[in-house]
Amino acid sequence: MPGPSGSDDKAAFGVPGLDDILVGGVRRDRLYLLEGSPGTGKTTIALQFLLEGAARGELGLYITISETETELRETATSHGWSIPPNLTVFELAPPDSLLDAEQQQSLLYSSDLELGETARMILEAVERVRPSRIVIDSLSEIRLLAGGSLRYRRQVLALKHYFAKHGATVLMLDDLTAEVSDKTVHSVAHGVIRLEDLALSYGAERRRLRVVKYRGQRYRGGYHDFAILTGGVTVFPRLVALEHKTEFARAPRSSGIPEFDALLGGGVESGSSTLILGPTGSGKSLIGIQFVAAAVARGERGAMFVFDEELGLLFERTKAMGFPLQRWAEEGSVVIEQVDAAELTPGEFAHRVRARVDAGEIKTVVIDSLNGYQASMPDEHSLILHIHELLQYLNRQGASTYLTLAQHGLIGDMRSPVDVTYLADTVVLLRYFESSGRVRRAMSVVKKRTSAHEETIREYRIGSTGLSVGAALRGFQGILRGTPSYTGKDGDMPLMGAEPERSGPFS
Repeated sequence: MPGPSGSDDKAAFGVPGLDDILVGGVRRDRLYLLEGSPGTGKTTIALQFLLEGAARGELGLYITISETETELRETATSHGWSIPPNLTVFELAPPDSLLDAEQQQSLLYSSDLELGETARMILEAVERVRPSRIVIDSLSEIRLLAGGSLRYRRQVLALKHYFAKHGATVLMLDDLTAEVSDKTVHSVAHGVIRLEDLALSYGAERRRLRVVKYRGQRYRGGYHDFAILTGGVTVFPRLVALEHKTEFARAPRSSGIPEFDALLGGGVESGSSTLILGPTGSGKSLIGIQFVAAAVARGERGAMFVFDEELGLLFERTKAMGFPLQRWAEEGSVVIEQVDAAELTPGEFAHRVRARVDAGEIKTVVIDSLNGYQASMPDEHSLILHIHELLQYLNRQGASTYLTLAQHGLIGDMRSPVDVTYLADTVVLLRYFESSGRVRRAMSVVKKRTSAHEETIREYRIGSTGLSVGAALRGFQGILRGTPSYTGKDGDMPLMGAEPERSGPFS
């Protein structure tokens, strides 16, 4: 549900991703609430909101109660911003009479005087500046001065009607440090945006936002990850695959290895996903790289998102096997990104994949591996939902996606940390098996939605020149269990090669 970056009847936030969620921004001349605990990015978003208006020639007013003007300007400087002349920062400091103990009234509650004085100073600042956009930071101070829910609601309503008469779009900040359960402003505000932070047991904190309410306006619901970076807040809207559909001709794509293509029934179709499943060291990454090399040979571009392996080591090992990944990356034939699951949110990862595919017209994508991707998920159910939307999106762009997943164990009963086989269009199963005192490798295609495929099991090897696939293994029973028995004729074992096999460098 992409929307315009801004229109005459809407005030854009100027926050990448947030205006997309709000379908262009917020309606003008209304009051909005931005709430979240301290440190979630309220001040940064508020500054971006005012700076966006200033860039459009609108007058802005930042009324700060909880922070000093110096602190606010330091925040702006840390992001590389300068406060323009048409943006006024008004520090609402208590008058001297309220700080002088000798002048405080004893027959009246001090909150009665302070709330009235605070409201008067806010109105005077608005009358003086006549702004189009206003930020009040924060409501917690007004709530404490009001002393009660009824009085607090009346004060907010009075401010709302006053601002509406002056044609101002108002963003009120609430740090939720008073009464978290108090929803007084929710019913008064035209829209409510809630910011949250999640402290995981390891890694950087995760931040997300949700549009709780927006009267008379559609928006993208649910939680959306966001990050506070140098330069401001960036929001990563939740990916909805149904919103992105392109027309393309579905055609098989070769792996570059005829025997492997035969096992796959002619190759892997464009606009489909392939899961490469097997134990560690079985060559899952190498198979993904093989498809990338085949794409480069066709003159296409590919992308690899690597969770588990350091890129320098990956470049060295692939170069020795005839895959110049580093050169391809420097030439722009292949986009290779190192992904740190401890620092990257799932929403940001999906955003990066989408940005790469959209900008570079990439039709071959490798995600290595889902084990690393799972580490960035709060739980398994979220992982499946994220992968489902990401795969559906890539399929609709005509891209072939290759996912690797390491299983627990080496031989015998092996288990997957998460079952995503039903999401993939093709599943390639890799196994170790023992024969004549040697450990060998076998592959099979156990599922393919888009076309027929071989039901055989083929042995494959990883050598100095990469991946090689042999003929179908016949006369064996129990290969997939790892301990096969040969039931064919003596001397008729169709195994690859007789020389000792060295272990391959890829997992």
